[in-house]
Amino acid sequence: MSETDNQKAVDPKLLEILVCPQTKGPLRYDREKAELLSKKARLAYPIRDGVPIMLPDEARNLSDDEVNAI
Repeated sequence: MSETDNQKAVDPKLLEILVCPQTKGPLRYDREKAELLSKKARLAYPIRDGVPIMLPDEARNLSDDEVNAI
């Protein structure tokens, strides 16, 4: 899978240390959607140009199906 201009790779070391800003819980990286998912907060934080946007106001709410899939 090649990277596009809007979807650059996220540094794996960064992914290891990031936590949800609301719950301080773990995040799951969804490479296809370029998001970091927080099951406990039910939020998906966007990744733009390889940079996670860890602001709850920028995150989208996860559906019940999406939460159950985490």
